[in-house]
Amino acid sequence: MAAEVANGANVSRLDAMIRENARKTKSIYSNTSSDPSSRKRRKLDPGMASEDPDITKTALSLRLHAEYSDVQTLPDVIANKVPAAGPRKKKQPKAAEEAPSQSEEHARKLLEGIPATKPGGSASSSALVLSRKPNGTKPAAAQQRNEPQNLSLVRRTDSLLAQPRPDWHPPWKLQRVISGHLGWVRALAVEPGNKWFASGAGDRTIKIWDLASGQLRLTLTGHISTVRGLAVSPRHPYMFSCGEDKMVKCWDLETNKVIRHYHGHLSGVYTLKLHPTLDVLVTGGRDGVARVWDMRTRSNVHVLSGHTGTVADLVCQEADPQVITGSLDSTVRMWDLAAGKTMGVLTHHKKGVRALATHPTEFTFATGSTGSIKQWKCPEGAFMQNFEGHNAIINTLSVNDQNVFFSGGDNGSMSFWDWKSGYRFQALDTTAQPGSLDAESGIMSSTFDVSGARLICGEADKTIKIWKEDPEATPQTHPLEWKPTLSRRKY
Repeated sequence: MAAEVANGANVSRLDAMIRENARKTKSIYSNTSSDPSSRKRRKLDPGMASEDPDITKTALSLRLHAEYSDVQTLPDVIANKVPAAGPRKKKQPKAAEEAPSQSEEHARKLLEGIPATKPGGSASSSALVLSRKPNGTKPAAAQQRNEPQNLSLVRRTDSLLAQPRPDWHPPWKLQRVISGHLGWVRALAVEPGNKWFASGAGDRTIKIWDLASGQLRLTLTGHISTVRGLAVSPRHPYMFSCGEDKMVKCWDLETNKVIRHYHGHLSGVYTLKLHPTLDVLVTGGRDGVARVWDMRTRSNVHVLSGHTGTVADLVCQEADPQVITGSLDSTVRMWDLAAGKTMGVLTHHKKGVRALATHPTEFTFATGSTGSIKQWKCPEGAFMQNFEGHNAIINTLSVNDQNVFFSGGDNGSMSFWDWKSGYRFQALDTTAQPGSLDAESGIMSSTFDVSGARLICGEADKTIKIWKEDPEATPQTHPLEWKPTLSRRKY
């Protein structure tokens, strides 16, 4: 008997706690109206269900309001474009029509009892919206047939204009023409001190030129075929050269003599680069492999094999991928230098990739083939954008730290681009040297000097041309003629 009394006391205490909890919940959450004048106290106490038979309806109404209050009104940006609708006229029910059922009336009261909220949509929404006529009228044909207005889903126009506006760059003009070689100028390299530069040509010689005056300082002989690649070390008094005679040479710039040979390539060596931090040298050529050499011991550290065609160009950088190669098999390979294996293959180009260029400050690079220049992001090699408009065989690419990107074609065409937006702000054709053939106007090599203020081009008319920015140009004299287009992500 005592146990039953104790159980009854516990139940009564538990019932009292439930009632108290329900009253507190009612006092906190019952008022959901945004209009202070229309606030009403709603009974949500489960223990008072007998006193309030509509508690189920009230709870459902509050739940509907909590779930759908944010989508009752359109955002401001969309609401401004949609013509304002007047109050909806209620249809007079016909005598013959039946009265709505009790369930329909119950649902209607629930929906109409939800309080309205103020519009607070985000202005940056890029959702699909309903497009209407500006004046809110139906088309004439639809009016005659008394058809409803055609509402189509269209993408908001401001989401299409996501192209970055290009920076203004002054146009480039020819500063100096240097003659002296007896063959195509196929390789260029600027000394890290920015005082002189070297050029290699089809006459099998390497010439050292003063960068400021353009005067010839020195001629180095030793190759027995066309010199195709040059590099000057920033940490050692060495210059490296390679050529179609399968030779890779290391020149001591203090004695102007060859001190090392790197033997191993089975055919002509077309490109050569130095690693920026390691004492290694990377070369590529017609045998379809890139070879990594220890600069001092002359040992072949890695043979980066995988291409099925000539390795036409390569670049080195500090972080992975430390070596990127472009080949005439239309692919670009990114290499893990530590393992000597491929990290990734880019197969977007349709023709042979003849030129590569890395940005001096950003972690991006560009590749060029016939009529196609593409920009990529490291380290995964993600496609970024196309540089469209230079329809030629692209022999050389160069970029400076002011985001000026240069591409030179086999037909003498030159294009200057804004690196970030892909906009071509200048396009011109080089002028062939008097006495040379028109077919000898191709641009075979290019490089910016250390400051990025001068562009050096080696050409097929046996000359070296130096270009610089026009100092008198301003955004007023040479305005930026750029119009955004529908951004198409073409690979």
